[in-house]
Amino acid sequence: MAKAVVSKSKQQEVSIPAMNIQHMEVALVGDSPLVVHAWSEKARRQLLGKQMGEAQQAKEKKNPEQDFLHSLYWMGKKPNALSMDDVAKAEFGFPATAFKAAAVDACSFVDGTTKVEARGAFHVEGDLVRIEGMPTMREDMVRLASGVADVRFRGEFRAWRVQLSIRYNANVLTLQQVVNLFNVAGFAVGVGEHRPQKDGSWGMFHVARQGE
Repeated sequence: MAKAVVSKSKQQEVSIPAMNIQHMEVALVGDSPLVVHAWSEKARRQLLGKQMGEAQQAKEKKNPEQDFLHSLYWMGKKPNALSMDDVAKAEFGFPATAFKAAAVDACSFVDGTTKVEARGAFHVEGDLVRIEGMPTMREDMVRLASGVADVRFRGEFRAWRVQLSIRYNANVLTLQQVVNLFNVAGFAVGVGEHRPQKDGSWGMFHVARQGE
């Protein structure tokens, strides 16, 4: 147990209980397609310009291939001029925070663990988690919040797998409890577009079993 010196009117030693921080690797295997939709730089600039009151340019013609390429989360250096040939040579990821959020939300389906506890009890390391799998372009009809119909071209990983690096406080949650949250999350919450949490069925997964 560590001790700290706290200064109020005079110095006083305070005992600090040690946290039991552990590390584990968890593999997740996709049970349904993972559909991704990253914000492109153009979309970011347009949104910022609108918020800053800048004049808006006319909408550009839709380019299905470019929409697909910009929907992906590129790992490493992203080519300046994207082409379909770049896909075979690149690695892609998905936000680590999405997997943590899914596991935290899974507390709604597990007795004895609250979202507040889970949120501070474990962390998925890194910004992007590498996806094992090759994306393909999918086309979907969607309806915007305004009610207008639109066609979306996004990346889809039909067969996919990720390896999560997780740090957790074993004084709050055991290894078994953390793993169970991720397993429940894969069925009840999911990740990506049109996941179970959003009344869909994409982005479902399970914790890899031995030999899988």
